Amino acid sequence: MAIVYLSLGSNCGDRIGFIQQATGLLGSVDGITLIRTSAFYETEPWNMESENWFVNAVVEVKTALSPRHLLEECQRIEKQLGRKTNTDKGYSDRTIDIDILFYNKDIINEPDLIIPHKFLHLRAFTLVPLLELIPNFEHPVLHKTITEIHSDLENPEMVFLYGTRVEI
Repeated sequence: MAIVYLSLGSNCGDRIGFIQQATGLLGSVDGITLIRTSAFYETEPWNMESENWFVNAVVEVKTALSPRHLLEECQRIEKQLGRKTNTDKGYSDRTIDIDILFYNKDIINEPDLIIPHKFLHLRAFTLVPLLELIPNFEHPVLHKTITEIHSDLENPEMVFLYGTRVEI
């Protein structure tokens, strides 16, 4: 059994609802057991042009699925919840996004599957929920803890505990 951390994000429609549905669907997959989830965070869009802020969370699961099979299940759930495949290479608004952040301490580098997630160390929206769950976990490639990686962020996007952001 592997311990896996998944990032869930939504910036369209019922953002909280999509994350809750995705979490429920993940938990209903044979071979996946939900362990715990972070709080929900409202986050500024990262590396994309959108006025729609995201709601993000990280879930910890235990799984018997291989990394490839887990990726396929995540993509199936995204499609089930209305995620449209983006044909250009940029980021776009989405009902749900599910990324595999860590799969144990495995290192996988395939064209369509990179674990640990290749942008994890640049994204406050994944690091802040990870700080809540596993602050002392050491990234198997960077050999730094989540706390150290978060401290190294040079220009982090804004991340608020959901419901605490005030419009000005």
